[in-house]
Amino acid sequence: MLQHSEIKRRFGRIEHDIEEAATACQTSAKLPQNLKDCVMQWEQHSTKAKKIFDSQDDKSIRRCVDDLEEIGGRAELALQGAAGVDAKVRTAVVHAHSELSDLKRQLH
Repeated sequence: MLQHSEIKRRFGRIEHDIEEAATACQTSAKLPQNLKDCVMQWEQHSTKAKKIFDSQDDKSIRRCVDDLEEIGGRAELALQGAAGVDAKVRTAVVHAHSELSDLKRQLH
């Protein structure tokens, strides 16, 4: 298993991407509602995840990463059907989901 400091460092970068996507979703009126909903749910889960990552409970961390990765997958699927999505939102969602998928693979 990865060291907890490495997991927290990587999560910090992922969290930044999620926050960037959430901010962009809040300011853009033309994004599909299902994409906005996924990103908002993702942001809420990532906020709660901070405590879990601080706990250093490996099982809880794996479960949390699994949940975040699953929400990210739904957000990325919502992106695929959306036209006119800002490149910043698209990049943030795809990058965060990719990083979560990689982290999930390394934790299992």
